[in-house]
Amino acid sequence: MITSAATLAVASGLAPRAASAAVEALETHGLSAFGDLKYPADFRHFDYVNPNAPKGGTFSLIGSTRQFNQNFLTFNSLNSWILRGDAALGMEWTMASLMTRASDEPDALYGLVARAVRVAPDGLAYTFVLRPEARFHDGTRITAADVAWSLTTLKAKGHPIIGQLLRDMITAEAEADDLVTVRFAPGRARDVPLFVASLPIFSRTYYADRAFDETTLDVPLGAGPYKVGRFEPGRYIAYERVPAWWGAALPVAVGQHNFDTLRYEFYRDRDVAFEGFTGKSYLFREEFTSRIWATRYDFPALRDGRVRQVVLPDDTPSGAQGWFLNVRRDKFKNPKLREALIVAFDFEWTNTSLMYGSYQRTHSVFQNSDMMATGKPEGAELALLEKFRGKVADEVFAEPFVPPVSDGSGQDRALLRRASQLLADAGYPVKNGKRVDPNGAPVTIEFLLDEPAFQPHHMLYIKNLGLLGIDATLRMVDPVQFRARVDAFDFDVTIQRFSFSTTPGDALRSYFSSQSAAIKGSQNLAGIADPVIDQLIEAIIAANTRADLVIAARALDRVVRAGRYWVPQWYKASHWLAFWDVFERPPTKPRYARGAPETWWHDAAKAAKTEGKG
Repeated sequence: MITSAATLAVASGLAPRAASAAVEALETHGLSAFGDLKYPADFRHFDYVNPNAPKGGTFSLIGSTRQFNQNFLTFNSLNSWILRGDAALGMEWTMASLMTRASDEPDALYGLVARAVRVAPDGLAYTFVLRPEARFHDGTRITAADVAWSLTTLKAKGHPIIGQLLRDMITAEAEADDLVTVRFAPGRARDVPLFVASLPIFSRTYYADRAFDETTLDVPLGAGPYKVGRFEPGRYIAYERVPAWWGAALPVAVGQHNFDTLRYEFYRDRDVAFEGFTGKSYLFREEFTSRIWATRYDFPALRDGRVRQVVLPDDTPSGAQGWFLNVRRDKFKNPKLREALIVAFDFEWTNTSLMYGSYQRTHSVFQNSDMMATGKPEGAELALLEKFRGKVADEVFAEPFVPPVSDGSGQDRALLRRASQLLADAGYPVKNGKRVDPNGAPVTIEFLLDEPAFQPHHMLYIKNLGLLGIDATLRMVDPVQFRARVDAFDFDVTIQRFSFSTTPGDALRSYFSSQSAAIKGSQNLAGIADPVIDQLIEAIIAANTRADLVIAARALDRVVRAGRYWVPQWYKASHWLAFWDVFERPPTKPRYARGAPETWWHDAAKAAKTEGKG
């Protein structure tokens, strides 16, 4: 049966649960956190695609997003779902999942391997009905046993982030070849079923004589629209479109996966990577360096029209970027010291002098969204926070913390005096020109970095810390060592950027919970371990409406910001794209995604003209 939005809210386990076991499970073609679906059961394709887009050509790029153990700068493994190793970007293209996202909705999923899902009235059992035509690349059918094995194995042996997000999944069992039932713990996180439905499905037979949790360059058996083609570890990997892919005609795939080849190039230096782009070593680039965007896009191919620049809006929450302070280490335990480090960073000078005024200052972990706290808490938000009065800083009940604005000189004396006073108040005096801790030991800080592009952004900051008597240094390591040290929390300070969906849920635990602070490979780089934060995360997860979620998220934002766990850097709500003019794209960009390469396609006529120019 097709369910209404109200019924789907029950199906997602968000509305009051049915008391009678006699109520039948509800079958639906899609899932979302709050039960709202844009597309009906008989939709033909997503609104943001061109259903008649031609197939062919190559889309080559430097990757800008990663999953789990993937590395932006290199790779030595094709196993992208465990902690060990550095996996190649893009391995997700080779896999299929039960359901897949609609990128113009906050969190909705629609059937891929599963044609439908039946949700128990209590929201604790989801039975996925598999499509008979779903196949692995070797032609074997995807069965419920494969799905059950995949979910169970990912929970037990997958990357720790996966294991943490699956903690509310109790079992996954094959009821028949085409029916797999996933059962969840009472009080489960709201978005766990969505996470389960989006995980890759592996062949149980393929792994019968192979270890799942080992790094390997053997190509895993997938079921997605692409399969691994040629590759050279650390340099490039190409994914070849599966010509007769079983899912190509499904509504969730029409107008997508249009390129015959997706090729990821790997560079360890951004300047070298840019030169590679100007020489057409790859065709598409999302620019993240304002200096390059402002000064270096004047090469011949751009001037004569062979290369185009486009700025597309980014409507997703911009999230947090900054230097995260590892509070597991004693030197960072004092919040006044952490605030002094925030005050010492001159964003205004950095933005003007190094980044051409392209950015805004980040304040919030939910930047660029309605979940960002502003003003004093009122109404329901205040009522929620009152439960924690006396357990959180008094400022949580006032205006949320915002980093100070400097005079832009690079050495704002007033702010440096303020930072020095904070340090003195915290018990860190200056002796013989050096800042020392309460035990008399010099205060030292090592910034950990894996690529040279960020070096200039550290230099003035390190100099200002030196004026405060802090011996700060920059440590550049190779990408593999960097990933290993960060996963093991073996650092003082390092840069992290993260953002959440418009419906954050269980993923928050990986970034901010006490549990994740102790899990190797988690995204809780700062080591935040605060019972109040844990409870606010659970409040977000338990929210029955989007309004309740926003209220709880704002409360969490206030408490995290009051903890001074990171030195906020910058953000911009747009995508800077540059590409060789051989592509075409739909007139409508999906609201919550870049759209490339998923919905773009190769334009043979443009490519011919581009090749014809000198």
